[in-house]
Amino acid sequence: MTLLPGPPVGGHTLPLAHSLALHGDRTALVTAEGEVSYGELARRVADTARQLGPGRRLVLLPGANTVGALVVHLAALSAGHPVLLVPGDHPEAVAALTAAYDPDVVVHPGPGSGPESGAWRIEERRTGSAHDFHPDLALLLSTSGSTGSPKLVRLSYENLQANAESIADYLGIRDTDRAATTLPMHYCYGLSVVHSHLLRGAGLVVTELSVADACFWDLFRTARGTALAGVPYTFDLLDRVGFAEMELPHLRYVTQAGGRLAPERVSHYAELGKRRGWDLFVMYGQTEATARMAYLPPELATAHPGAIGVPVPGGSFALEAVDETVMEGEDVGELVYSGPNVMLGYAHTPDDLALGRTVDTLRTGDLARRTDEGLYEIVGRRSRFLKILGLRIDPQQVEALLEQRHGLSVLAAGDDDGLTLAVVGEPGWDERRIRRRVADEFGLPTRAIRVHLLPELPRLPTGKPDYQAVRALGRQDDTEVPPGGAGIDDLCALYARILDRTKVTPDSTFVGLGGDSLSYVEMSLHLEERLGHLPTSWHTTPISELRTPERKTRGRGRALETSVALRAVAIVCIVGSHARLFELRGGAHLLLAVAGFNFARFLLTPAGRRDRARNTGRSIVRIAVPCVVWTAFAMLIGTDYDLSNLLLLHNALFPQDTGPGIHLWFVEALVYILLATLALLALPAVDRAERRFPYGLPLALVLLGLLTRYELVGLPARSQITDAVTVFWLFALGWAAAKARTTPHRLLVTLAALATVPGFFPGEPRREAFVLIGFALLVWFPTLPSHHRVNQVAGLLAAASLSIYLTHWQIYPILDGVSEPLSLVSALLFGIAYAKGSDRLTRRLSALPRPAALHLGRSGSRRRRP
Repeated sequence: MTLLPGPPVGGHTLPLAHSLALHGDRTALVTAEGEVSYGELARRVADTARQLGPGRRLVLLPGANTVGALVVHLAALSAGHPVLLVPGDHPEAVAALTAAYDPDVVVHPGPGSGPESGAWRIEERRTGSAHDFHPDLALLLSTSGSTGSPKLVRLSYENLQANAESIADYLGIRDTDRAATTLPMHYCYGLSVVHSHLLRGAGLVVTELSVADACFWDLFRTARGTALAGVPYTFDLLDRVGFAEMELPHLRYVTQAGGRLAPERVSHYAELGKRRGWDLFVMYGQTEATARMAYLPPELATAHPGAIGVPVPGGSFALEAVDETVMEGEDVGELVYSGPNVMLGYAHTPDDLALGRTVDTLRTGDLARRTDEGLYEIVGRRSRFLKILGLRIDPQQVEALLEQRHGLSVLAAGDDDGLTLAVVGEPGWDERRIRRRVADEFGLPTRAIRVHLLPELPRLPTGKPDYQAVRALGRQDDTEVPPGGAGIDDLCALYARILDRTKVTPDSTFVGLGGDSLSYVEMSLHLEERLGHLPTSWHTTPISELRTPERKTRGRGRALETSVALRAVAIVCIVGSHARLFELRGGAHLLLAVAGFNFARFLLTPAGRRDRARNTGRSIVRIAVPCVVWTAFAMLIGTDYDLSNLLLLHNALFPQDTGPGIHLWFVEALVYILLATLALLALPAVDRAERRFPYGLPLALVLLGLLTRYELVGLPARSQITDAVTVFWLFALGWAAAKARTTPHRLLVTLAALATVPGFFPGEPRREAFVLIGFALLVWFPTLPSHHRVNQVAGLLAAASLSIYLTHWQIYPILDGVSEPLSLVSALLFGIAYAKGSDRLTRRLSALPRPAALHLGRSGSRRRRP
């Protein structure tokens, strides 16, 4: 059976996914609802592959142990589409990676998981692709513990095929085997179980049930299950459910990976397997090696329970000496792996999808030795060694001490300031006793040891230890943050305070928490102060991934967000020009383009249409309320405003007015534009069009806006219609700039600006040049070199730019006759103060969660790929 009419353009395919039909009528999938043969699976994969199309596109797939997810995964790999496999049970990670990588296709779960359940929905965000792909790129996976992080592992078709063949070889997988999906599909270990069994024509027992669920075992027995896979935590669950006494007549082998299983536990399960007629395979691997690098032959598990074994078929190990790991009487080095399953490299941004191989070997970071029997043993983790008060501490040895000698379940982590222990409480053991035992054994002062008694150890969704959460526990008692550094718990508290959230975890991201553009500016200032720099793509990076550089000279090498810099410069130019301190106009029109730019990035998220509409409405309120309040106050003190100004209708009713009433034209124009956009995107057809053509739709709106820019189609002269109509094209141009993902896209919007801005301000070339230069910076340079003091000032001005604009008309004239520089400074300072007060007011009026809002003075930006 041919799955596709022909090979994809510009890429390869995965043989094991492309050759499903060769296994004929054998059972491929078993679910609680029934079975699916390989022939039927191949047909479904082929149908879905045709929906994805022949041209290569980036497919974002939320991983799930369901038939629907598996079909889409295999379809994409069989058709040559790179797959971004994300945790299906982690919406925040899905949103963060969607924002960071701008996938061409997003797949949404369908109802049910059985063979007759609804197919998953494929959302085409564009007809082609916004990306350049290397021909070998097949799969993108998050590294262990980096859920939602933009750092991904790039895997090739050769990686996936070679790893599946290697695993199938040493496990001796037969076409009669049936393995249960006990691990998440988005986790490399769980995915390797799927691939290796499909390669051999074996069956998969597809389920999302836990081994702690009685229904799982009913299904496993009914399906005649032969294989189980687990991480250390899985074996804890097996103990709880009485696995040792279960009747599982068809079970052939059990595999363990995803972390170290204590040697005595390995011995216990190896002996249990011998008694019950199945083999235990202890395995070792990393996502960067497409899952597996080593395995311990079952016959050696009892005699060598602490070993990871031998390299997988096709792979090899080397030990590279590292000075700090020399141990007396032992030949220890960093374990370095080579083999066809070593990743292509990492991806940090969408640009990296075009890269080929950037690594040939994998430095595991684990310290190992080779025994006389030729087996490899892990003796420590190079990156986990701590140096506390001059003492070199291995957290893994601390865990082993408390576990082996005292029967305590422990995770140990920390930094150079101290050691943190997460311990499952046991009778007779309190924090003081545990702290004293570790202090005596390792020579640490008790003040450097933090102990937290918990009902259970923190774990990742994969069941692996969550060391980031342990480190966060260690910082809960820290009351001071050292200059240029911050703990995870401190950062969680910072996010909770600025974003007004009650539930912030180390996996949270700024985007996932619904950060708005005011909080973007404020958060960026605080983060730079805490971390000593502003990490790239910090807004889509989980808090646990934010790092303080080991060496960073404060005040040097800083960068400033271009949109923040433009808002700060523009508002200063607006006030300075009005105060006659200097003459540099065009700031308000540049800010309209910046407003469109930020609208596209903060409001046009993957959220549903109703959420978008609600957030846009909230954005409008946050512009209008401060304006109405200030206008009412200005009318009370005798300013020449009237009711039309108070209702934000002056520019619409009296567009030809040149008196004080026209002062608020910019705010009114922005409100009108956002209202029009809200109405437009509320239409289902337009909403679908924007998601499918995120760059094409704003370009079409630019063309529509140019009808008024050039007074075409019989419209009145520009001076006779509201400014919102005549400047809309600038807003749409900024919108298009935010959606420009490639160099040709950016070049096109730049040329559009060069063609349309000149002549808009007759006789004012400096004004036009100011707008053009600012727009070009916005398009081509996401950040600008800066200094941390400049960043602080620019952040304050940018965050308060709306308030400064509103209030400066009444403030600068007070001191204008005394000193023009003083009048400028006073207007800026007063506007900043008003911004703080108005923000408190709008927060109190808000009954809904804070939106991903955009507007002048509340603007910030998601960092855009250059």
